[in-house]
Amino acid sequence: MTHLQLEPGKIAGTVTVPPSKSLAHRAIICAGLADGHSTVRNIQYSDDIKATIQGLRAMGAEITEERDSVIIDGIGLNGRGSIQADHSSRTIDCNESGSTLRFLVPVATLFEGKTRFVGRGKLGKRPLTPFEDLFNSQGLLFATTNTDTLDLTVEGPLAPEAVELRGDISSQFITGLLMTLPFLDGDSAIKVTTPLESKGYIDLTLDVFKAFGLTIHVEEDGQLYNIPGNQSIKAVDYTVEGDYSQAAFFLSANALGNTLDISGLNEQSLQGDKAILSILDTLKQDTHRVIDGSQCPDIIPVAALVASLSEGSTRIENLERLRIKESDRLEATQRELEAIGADIQIEGNDLVIQGVSSLKGGATVWSHKDHRMAMMLAIASTRCEEPIIIKDTECVAKSYPDFWDVFKTLGGTINERHLG
Repeated sequence: MTHLQLEPGKIAGTVTVPPSKSLAHRAIICAGLADGHSTVRNIQYSDDIKATIQGLRAMGAEITEERDSVIIDGIGLNGRGSIQADHSSRTIDCNESGSTLRFLVPVATLFEGKTRFVGRGKLGKRPLTPFEDLFNSQGLLFATTNTDTLDLTVEGPLAPEAVELRGDISSQFITGLLMTLPFLDGDSAIKVTTPLESKGYIDLTLDVFKAFGLTIHVEEDGQLYNIPGNQSIKAVDYTVEGDYSQAAFFLSANALGNTLDISGLNEQSLQGDKAILSILDTLKQDTHRVIDGSQCPDIIPVAALVASLSEGSTRIENLERLRIKESDRLEATQRELEAIGADIQIEGNDLVIQGVSSLKGGATVWSHKDHRMAMMLAIASTRCEEPIIIKDTECVAKSYPDFWDVFKTLGGTINERHLG
């Protein structure tokens, strides 16, 4: 466990935003299923991306890792839409990656034999009910032996059908099925039965599919997806754009008075976490604000930090899904920001925040072993009056392995601490 003491002080300089983890997952999976040779460029080897690479290798893809790109010889498809593979069983270690798990569970049913998924942290406690219900309804194996971590075994094949899914749990379930249904021997559909949260992530999925030649027909304003079967997927070269989820920390740092020149972002991006731009504008322009957090749960901790230092009051609503992330981010955000001097409370599934002029700091806070909490607290240190100590800081490796090096390059003062 690594604990870091961060001294108060502004950061400044130029930072290049790391590549989008969300897009990288999708592109690597598509390339892994394609028939032929693909290169996915602008890759950062976070723990989550390593897990997806390992998963595709377990399914039979040949993947060569270069410094910032992966070269993938895909598994390939035959004319009947079933994947060619010699493996009768396989184990995929998802580490703590919910994307890897939820994307690859249905994809695994395209292969003969059983697939075992293992993981760690809170991954075993994150919901999989939509898949379990679907597998059970089709008489397929879906067996969990250890819900505290993750030990799940599945076996297909899935049959093409019209599937109904709620839209208020996670868009990852929809993406996982969209990655699978085009290869079945028959047409399928996904009907979303409640308003779709995190719709931006589905838009990313469809955008990557377009690059790899897959066809999905979207109807009813994104509540219905018709998926032709027996499709093939082409090998392509794909470049991953910069990540608004990670840029949110640096954009928020600027909103708090730091001076960063941020490069590597696509202004026309479809990423849902691009919402950080409109959220920061709202926090700057209004003094009594209500923000809907349902579409962008990953940027809420750092948005709550900026709200805590913005004049007036802020209510961030519809945060149910923050409770089932790497940590209970709703409780974690309230607890740690309050510990360093913010006026922030939980009401139901909302955060209610009264702005203060500065944060006292002078406290030991905890990342909750959650990468986004650790990075939010690092940005908070730039507005603290006294040093803070952040416990369990190595968790940033999940999405941004060199975050602490970048923070120091920008002028952040960090000292490693050993707490008894």
